[in-house]
Amino acid sequence: MFIDDAAVLADLASGAAFLGSGGGGDPYYSLLLAEAALARCGRFELVSLADVADDALLAPCGWIGAPTVSVEKLPNGKEAVSGLRRLEEIMGKPIDAVLPIEIGGGNGLAPFIAAAELGIPVIDCDGMGRAFPESQMAIFNIRGISACPSVLTAADGSLSVIETGDNLTHERIARALAVSLGGIAHMVEYPLTGAEAKAHAVPGSVSAAIAVGRAVREARAGGADPFAALGKALEATGLYPHCLTLFDGKIVDLERETRGGFSVGTVTIDGFADSGRMEIEFQNENLVATRDGKVLAMVPDIITVMDRDTADTITTEKLKYGQRVKVIAAAAPDILRDDHALSFVGPRAFGMGYDFAPVEALNETETA
Repeated sequence: MFIDDAAVLADLASGAAFLGSGGGGDPYYSLLLAEAALARCGRFELVSLADVADDALLAPCGWIGAPTVSVEKLPNGKEAVSGLRRLEEIMGKPIDAVLPIEIGGGNGLAPFIAAAELGIPVIDCDGMGRAFPESQMAIFNIRGISACPSVLTAADGSLSVIETGDNLTHERIARALAVSLGGIAHMVEYPLTGAEAKAHAVPGSVSAAIAVGRAVREARAGGADPFAALGKALEATGLYPHCLTLFDGKIVDLERETRGGFSVGTVTIDGFADSGRMEIEFQNENLVATRDGKVLAMVPDIITVMDRDTADTITTEKLKYGQRVKVIAAAAPDILRDDHALSFVGPRAFGMGYDFAPVEALNETETA
């Protein structure tokens, strides 16, 4: 599949923003860079995971740091290419294709910019099926693949190669480097073969994001309900089988700070028609949503705050007092919901004192 239409990139940005569960970075700047790359290079190639050679060298990549910083600290546009070129030197062979380390937010678009410059395809898959705040939460770590060698680059031209014995240490080193470089940096990590990607990556997530974004856009253009279209599109992907509206209200309080390379805080939403109060805790991504103290959704399921009139996703760094919003939840891919995966990405991995319960079990399932 070739992408030669800027409208498809916009759909990808919209869908990836939703799948980011509030994180992954606002896709606006990534979309601008991708549109510029499209104008320069003509088209992008998106390849099905099933069509990748088993011995191909694939490079997941994306940004690490606090999304609040990315709003003000712009990239120079060369970070990804310089990181990928150094990885090729380390591996002693050319990279055959790239993929998003996470499909969420701006990171869903990041590989396209690098792929255009290198003349290689993007693989229709990712390493998380959504966005998570920490590198070791990738499915590749969950399945035992090393993040190293990895290459971290920044807007000032800095380049660091990371080699560690375990992926948690890798995350801590990379996070500290990103903080020291201004709060955000680009990282190429988890180099893997085509065979390993076929065994472990989340397949079809890029095309799923495009389909979700397209459904919302077409519904708005046709005067239909974009939230209903969103739910149908998510179900049709096969990756996100449940979607429902958790809450409808206005943001009345927001506590947010940048700490340790993350954007952390709580947003409070008062419901319309005396429907109670919702609180959402976030660490880059939205982690848990409660209404009047009752948990309605939790990580790894997707919790996304959206403008109630336009159905535009509001990422955590864009949350503001007075916004009128709907909170939409979607089931995470099954690959993230088994007991082993939950030990890395479930609520207890974030210090919460309870076990994971699926969003469809916590609520009466209905289409958003």
